[in-house]
Order: sequence, then C-alpha cells, then structure tokens
Amino acid sequence: MKIISEQRIKAHKIIISPRPVWKCRTCPMFGKTPSCPPLVPSWQESLSWLKRFSNALLIKFEVETKNFQQDKREILNYLLEKEAQLFREGFLYCMALFPGNCNLCDQCNFQKKGECPQPSRVRPSMDAIGVECSSIIDINFSEPVLYGLLLID
Repeated sequence: MKIISEQRIKAHKIIISPRPVWKCRTCPMFGKTPSCPPLVPSWQESLSWLKRFSNALLIKFEVETKNFQQDKREILNYLLEKEAQLFREGFLYCMALFPGNCNLCDQCNFQKKGECPQPSRVRPSMDAIGVECSSIIDINFSEPVLYGLLLID
C-alpha cells in the first residue's frame, strides 16, 4: 500500500444517490459484511448526514494486485488511524468511509456466525451509503488504486 495523494474537497461536491446502492446488490458481498447494505445507513439518511459536513479528505492509495487483500487491510487501518488523529485534533464527528467491503479480519466471523469481533472499527463503504464516486474521482480502471474518504467537521 502506498499513498498517492491526499486531497481536501468540499463535501457539497459529493453526490449521494440510490445508484451505487443498487449496484451493491449485484456484489457477492451484499449483506455479508457489516460495511455493506442493507446493514449500513440508507442513502437517504446518508444524504441528510453528509449535509452536516463542509469538508472531506479524499485519499488515493496504490495497491499491489498480488497482495490486494493485505494492502486493502492496511488501507482500512490507515483510514481508521487518520480518523482517530483528526478526532484528537478536535474534529469530533469525522468519519472514515471504506473503499468497498470490510476486510479488517483475515477470516470474517460475521459471514460465519453473524457476529463481528471489531464492530467499533467497521465503517460503511462509500458505495454502500450511496456515494457516487465518479462525482469526486476521475476513475481510471487501468490503475491499481483504491480510494478512501474521511468526512471532516
């Protein structure tokens, strides 16, 4: 995992709609992790919530495809550490959003037993709550990258 860029953006530029949530329904992880629908706030609730933020931090990470799961786990942990740092700096309501489903654990206990051993660390994926990533990212599918988002203030 390597950070390519960190960019502050205005939260009002983030579009939330039902389209990404409907796309989530085609994913094999739909309903199988606590970061995915229908186990996260609805896009309508997320739209209302997003209006309370003025800024966000968009982070672009490079990943190695051969070590994808490990790199993604490092990205999720980095986002959680960054959220904690911002909280300590006084941004009490800052919140990280994951790139895709949660894979904080090597083996997902939630899929097996319906219980998450780290519920306080799980964050919704951007798509799961309706973030239209194309509203803030120029997507190039040939790049081996993931994006994380932190809502600030």
